[in-house]
Amino acid sequence: MPPPIGWKPYAAWATGLKQTFKYLKLQTKLTLFNAISKLVIVTLFILLLPNIIEKINKNYTDNRLVKQKDKFLQKVRDNGIKYYIEDGDNYGSYLPLKEEFISLEIVNYDLDTIRDERRIVERDTIDYRILSHTFKAGKKNYLLEIGKSAETIGETTGPLQNIAFQILLGMILLTILADQIYSNYILRPLSIIIRTKLIGNKFPKLTVYKEVKTSTSDFQHLDLSIHKMVETIETTFQKEREFISNASHELMTPISILQSKIENMFEQDDIADDLKVRLLEMQKILNRLKSITKTLLLISQIENDQFLKEDIISVNDLLQDVYEEISIRLQDRNISLAMLVIDNVELLGVNKFLLFNLLFNLINNAIKYNRPDGEITVTGQWVRNNYTIKITDTGIGIAAEELPYIFNRFKKMKQSLSQDSFGLGLPIVKSIAGFHQIGIDVVSEKGVGSTFTLTFPIKLTGNAPIL
Repeated sequence: MPPPIGWKPYAAWATGLKQTFKYLKLQTKLTLFNAISKLVIVTLFILLLPNIIEKINKNYTDNRLVKQKDKFLQKVRDNGIKYYIEDGDNYGSYLPLKEEFISLEIVNYDLDTIRDERRIVERDTIDYRILSHTFKAGKKNYLLEIGKSAETIGETTGPLQNIAFQILLGMILLTILADQIYSNYILRPLSIIIRTKLIGNKFPKLTVYKEVKTSTSDFQHLDLSIHKMVETIETTFQKEREFISNASHELMTPISILQSKIENMFEQDDIADDLKVRLLEMQKILNRLKSITKTLLLISQIENDQFLKEDIISVNDLLQDVYEEISIRLQDRNISLAMLVIDNVELLGVNKFLLFNLLFNLINNAIKYNRPDGEITVTGQWVRNNYTIKITDTGIGIAAEELPYIFNRFKKMKQSLSQDSFGLGLPIVKSIAGFHQIGIDVVSEKGVGSTFTLTFPIKLTGNAPIL
């Protein structure tokens, strides 16, 4: 069965509404649910209101007709039937505009009903709500009929509907406001827990437990559970950092001793050539091990906040230092490096050594994974009041499935397997960027190249220029 014409816009609207509702705050969701549920109730009530008002009017009219009947019969008991009619006569009385009537006649049957009927009165056909009741007076059976015009009954329907709708609307608004205030009050501890224990907490960082005051036992349990969970994670991270730091530091001594012994063996005159080859291989392995150890120690020191951020340096000077360090590698591979830095922005409250390592690693990777005679472009500019540095290369690129893992330690991508890489360059970049609260973003296309974008927070660059 084909979908109805015009269904796609409604399907897209429903999907968009579903996605929007999915990412709302809990408090907003509760408020919206209460509002929507009340709106549904109001809609149903409005649809049913005419029937309800009609039934109310009929019940009111029926009760009034019964009271008029009782009053009439009481007069008959007090004054006798002759008070209204003589023998063989009928009695009838219509109020002005034929809105109500009362009639009395002799019948030979019994009846006791209230129903809607049409009557012809002076050539006019009028709808009435009529009470019919038979009773005995003397030896005769009389039929009493009391009627009220249906038109007059319906006159109160409109005003009653308006009053009912206004009262209902007012009650709905008051309940929505009350729901909002109460949900805000009852969910406030949850907001505090999320803001202080998760979002606002620098992680991982050991903190003193501060209980969030709440009368809801679920939130109390959640607060304590989150603190214990974070405390466990923080302790584990701290132990890992201490282990890496201690292991890296302790490894440096035996590595240095082995290097010294190998160098001393090279100075001996009677050493055989095949032994020299093996010693060179051992020395190469020790150099790799020393490089890995230094890198792990550096990452550990960064994550343990063991560096000061008191330097002031311009972006141009920093990039010039990197260029002087890496220019030989550019020449060896005949790769051109273009520096497109217009504003000489000063970086405040940074660590020069770490920022040098950050840019050196990114540009070094751009050289390492570039094609021969390739290009590297470094661009510095203001974007939406934030200073950014982009490093773009014409290299081999990174596969889309590997992009999420490029900052993982010892994670070597396919393109780096043929290079002398330990898988620690980008993790250092990530640690230094996090240490300075610098945003880092990567865009890459396989076989085309990669672009790394560094976004510096305003506190590191001062106020942005007025553009």
